[in-house]
Amino acid sequence: MRIAICGTRGIPACYGGFETFAEELSIRLVKRGHEVRVYGRKHVIDYDEPTYQGVEICLLPAPRHKYFETPVHSLISFFHLLFHRVDVVLVCNAANSPFVWLLRLAGLPVAVNVDGIERRRAKWNFVGRLWYWLGERCSVWFATRIVADADVIAEYYREQYGADSSVIRYGYSLTAEAAAQSKADGDGKHLDFLNENPLFSELGIRVDSYILFVSRLEPENNAHVVIDAFNGLPEELRRRCPLLVVGDAPYAREYIDSLHQMACDEVVFAGYRFREAYIALQLGAAIYVQATEVGGTHPALVEAMGFANCIVVNGTPENTEVIGDAGHVYSKNDSQMLRRTFSRLLSDVDSIGASRRAARTRAKQLFSWDNITSDYERLFESLRCSSRGVPAAHSDQATDTAQR
Repeated sequence: MRIAICGTRGIPACYGGFETFAEELSIRLVKRGHEVRVYGRKHVIDYDEPTYQGVEICLLPAPRHKYFETPVHSLISFFHLLFHRVDVVLVCNAANSPFVWLLRLAGLPVAVNVDGIERRRAKWNFVGRLWYWLGERCSVWFATRIVADADVIAEYYREQYGADSSVIRYGYSLTAEAAAQSKADGDGKHLDFLNENPLFSELGIRVDSYILFVSRLEPENNAHVVIDAFNGLPEELRRRCPLLVVGDAPYAREYIDSLHQMACDEVVFAGYRFREAYIALQLGAAIYVQATEVGGTHPALVEAMGFANCIVVNGTPENTEVIGDAGHVYSKNDSQMLRRTFSRLLSDVDSIGASRRAARTRAKQLFSWDNITSDYERLFESLRCSSRGVPAAHSDQATDTAQR
């Protein structure tokens, strides 16, 4: 089967969740005998080879603009697809759906992974929110099948638009499995994997002795809530277990500056970290906190569970759906409750250990990339067999492939 993946910045992944998703999925599909092409942006992906681990790389231009970059790049990608056809197209991000009609008009079956309810993000102005509102509707009107990565997102599309979705979750990488299992088991062997890594001394932190926050630094991801909660901890706790903030954002400099201004001395800003560095920081954390309030399944949260972290999440339906009973929840955006949660966990090593084991067990059961690839493979095969399927809103074949 010939498959195209559009709507991300491209691979090799060097930015966020959709890029990691495209890389993990495409490589596995190629290993199963499929031909896969991933579209990317020339100014983002610094890679000169035509293929990456067997995946065809197609880098196309895009304007460097907060509002235009994603949809314009996807429009260019869609035109390219009209002349370089495949059997099935996977479009990532509902913001790209207003142009999906081009592919459908050409007879191409299209699955749209809609992500979260992006129009609720504070970073968008009226025009940005309006575009995402249109994107939701166009996903329903034009996609052969809608894909949601969380039950709450599927329920939103069902209630709002009467549209069924295939629920296929995000996965976590099997990289450093032995170290992650060691961390869950509490035998200390993962420390051997990490202690000689110069990254920790570079950042001024110690393995197993920091709270980890990973996200784009935008207001609705609530780094300010986490920092405020951490600032209020006793100085002894802050020094023993600093807060490590991993992430950045290309169009949020004013907000990021405000985070630096409010942060106490024990908050460490690490910027973007990818691949080996990111894995090491996940494995080395004592506690992982997910403070997002918008979106579906957040990749860093799933990965943190796979790396056997003690998980603390903002109490949104999306976050609590992911962790189930394998973590700790604070009331939505309540910094005082988050502070109490930090204080309680840092004083209870046994609770941290139990939470690590529970998180890793749940990740292995629900968020395996191999199982997720099988779900997408079945979806793509069903779309190929009905290449002019009815729109998603009216399909009686939409299936929930979630692993429960």
